[in-house]
Amino acid sequence: MSRPSELKYRAVAAFQRHVGNPVLRRLPIQALLETTGRTSGLPRRTPVGGRRVGNSFWLVSEFGERSQYVRNIKANPRVRVRTRGRWHTGTAHLLPDDDPIARLRTLPRYNSAAVRVLGSGLLTVRVDLDE
Repeated sequence: MSRPSELKYRAVAAFQRHVGNPVLRRLPIQALLETTGRTSGLPRRTPVGGRRVGNSFWLVSEFGERSQYVRNIKANPRVRVRTRGRWHTGTAHLLPDDDPIARLRTLPRYNSAAVRVLGSGLLTVRVDLDE
């Protein structure tokens, strides 16, 4: 990864970890992805901008496999997703062959714009919901 990309990653990740995510997690309308920490085994909740389509929930990870929640999914794909105030269990799938830019066009507009601007190494994630 180039030096500017690395600096961007560190700045965005620090802002999200300490400012953005703690605030967004508290908003009842915000979609959340709950993974199991690969080391701690504790639930880890991450605000995401995704959309439910049928029995699947789609999102794009802005830092691909560097994202902590993607690393957690690789260790344990069983997750929960909160949409519209309800929790749903499911199995997450990483889709490296999917076009993340095209996928972002189908997801919530403002989040997708932020992911395109701030992200690098985008990765599509699909959660197959159990219901």
